[in-house]
Amino acid sequence: MPSVTIQQMPKTAEQKRELVSRITDAMVDVYKAPAETVHVWFQEVTAEDYAAGGVVLADKLAKK
Repeated sequence: MPSVTIQQMPKTAEQKRELVSRITDAMVDVYKAPAETVHVWFQEVTAEDYAAGGVVLADKLAKK
């Protein structure tokens, strides 16, 4: 059973549906896995939960 975990900032349900569809299609095409065995997990974090270069993203966005 192929499993894919996506770590990202929050996205719309429509965007997630599209991504799940494309990932599933790729797993079926490349791995020959039955679509019903492909699992996709979303781990969403807020701007307060992510940092890069020593700066929390929420702080970086607040300065703009």
